[in-house]
Amino acid sequence: MAEGVLNLLVVYSPAAREVVERPVELPQPATVAQALAASGLLQAFGLDAARLRLGIWGRKATLEQPVRDMDRIEIYRPLTVDPKVARRERFAKQGSRTTGLFARRRPGGKAGY
Repeated sequence: MAEGVLNLLVVYSPAAREVVERPVELPQPATVAQALAASGLLQAFGLDAARLRLGIWGRKATLEQPVRDMDRIEIYRPLTVDPKVARRERFAKQGSRTTGLFARRRPGGKAGY
């Protein structure tokens, strides 16, 4: 590792179960915006940098935020379904007897334990 060089990883998931990772080397100091531009992911997937939701190791980040060596910059997709609605629909489809606390019962055990 050279002195004054940041080794970063830029990650984007264009679809479920599909992940694109691009290693990037930048001179210090650098920002998230510079790392995104160097990765080429914005151009490859036609993403607008101003409208992106970003994170560094799962914590919210901005384009102007400085990066440190070995940071993982994540580009988040917008949610297609509200998680609360998806859970309600899953529960309605499965029924109360096959989910959560009541899914597995010991033979002879009391209901709900």
